[in-house]
Amino acid sequence: MSKPVVFIDGDQGTTGLQIHARLGGRQDIELLTLPEALRKDPAQRAEAINSADIAVLCLPDDAAREAVASIHNPAVRVIDASSAHRVHPDWVYGLPELSADQAERIAHASRVSNPGCYPTGAIALLRPLLQAGLVPADYPMAIHAISGYSGAGRATVERHEAGEESGVRVYGLSLEHKHVPEIQQWAGLGTRPFFVPGYGNYRQGIVLTIPLMFRLLPAGVTTERLQQCLEQAYQGAAHVQVAAPSSQVSQLDPEALNGTDGVRLHVFGNDAQGQVLLAAVFDNLGKGAAGAAVQNLDLMLMGQP
Repeated sequence: MSKPVVFIDGDQGTTGLQIHARLGGRQDIELLTLPEALRKDPAQRAEAINSADIAVLCLPDDAAREAVASIHNPAVRVIDASSAHRVHPDWVYGLPELSADQAERIAHASRVSNPGCYPTGAIALLRPLLQAGLVPADYPMAIHAISGYSGAGRATVERHEAGEESGVRVYGLSLEHKHVPEIQQWAGLGTRPFFVPGYGNYRQGIVLTIPLMFRLLPAGVTTERLQQCLEQAYQGAAHVQVAAPSSQVSQLDPEALNGTDGVRLHVFGNDAQGQVLLAAVFDNLGKGAAGAAVQNLDLMLMGQP
């Protein structure tokens, strides 16, 4: 029996390089790559995609759409790591922990859209709480996150690593960040959230925070109930950990889970002050990108006809 052929389109970008490195030594797949001289040849890329069992797209949004449009072989399955198809109704959202049956849906899907890095943390925190009725869908949500500079694109990576840029940058100030529709749809929010991202002077890792006011939540909601809801939602999940409540935690390190494919969720509450802070820590190149893509690939290989 022949091995499944996996083609990475865009394997020289940050995410593509990570995926390629993770798959390079595997014996259960045949990894298809193009020589450097042919990587930008549309005909060669289309031929490679159509000869693959699973194509992993690590491309800008428009290029990802073009790649999908070039597929004429109905047997080709796709994981798109861009944001081009994350709210598309014909694509399966690639967050296996989204619901009890989401991993099964991914396993048998022909089109899977890999989640964005920031949305992974926001959705993991919010979706169970909204589904349980502990947070209303119309809550005026504000989400803030700081990532390593690797999440800001190749040009920013090169500037940082050349010593031409340092410090912290907050962006998305037009309030039109492309992750907002994805967060709203998959978290189950009825209104558009504020989303304020930034990146720091370190390579990778995310801390994402969401403040909540108890006076805007249903009566009887407490820090303990929010904690219990998340613990129940992710009980047994391999890649999502809910940290135990601890008054000893005074700071969060965005690099704490670097090199892993996990996300750690926290609930910090002060019931007396009527406030709670939800937080997620994870590697933007792990569960936030390449790790998530490989997790989805493995599910799809399990469901391969």
